[in-house]
Amino acid sequence: MIEEWTKLLSGARRLPVEEGEGLELRLLSAAEVLEARREAESLQAGEKERALCANACLLARALERGGERVFESGQQVLQTLRVEEIASLARQWGEWNRRENPGPAAPREEVARIKKAWSTRLMAALRGACSGRLGPFPRRPGPGR
Repeated sequence: MIEEWTKLLSGARRLPVEEGEGLELRLLSAAEVLEARREAESLQAGEKERALCANACLLARALERGGERVFESGQQVLQTLRVEEIASLARQWGEWNRRENPGPAAPREEVARIKKAWSTRLMAALRGACSGRLGPFPRRPGPGR
């Protein structure tokens, strides 16, 4: 039950991967994304290699099995996986990350939907939490109160 509340309040933290048994992607912190970008810059030999190296370094940090990283570095991802596998996994992570963390460029309708979901989640989570202390106070008039 606690896991369900955590997911409801904060969203999913892990995403099962379409390919591979037991593999999961996890969301990365801003610091981890910056680390991945820096590592990718050191791996790429030219501009044409930028996306592949960046995706490999991101996957090195995001891809896990049983809570443990599968790869030590982006270099190991490049040596182990095919280009198509890296692209597919990076696409899955990117789509999931955008759903969980919409940016300022998200459409207004999407932002409004997320804000409403968050306010509903918060109110549902706190419902009744303060009712004992607020018992002696009269309820305010208004719709739905």
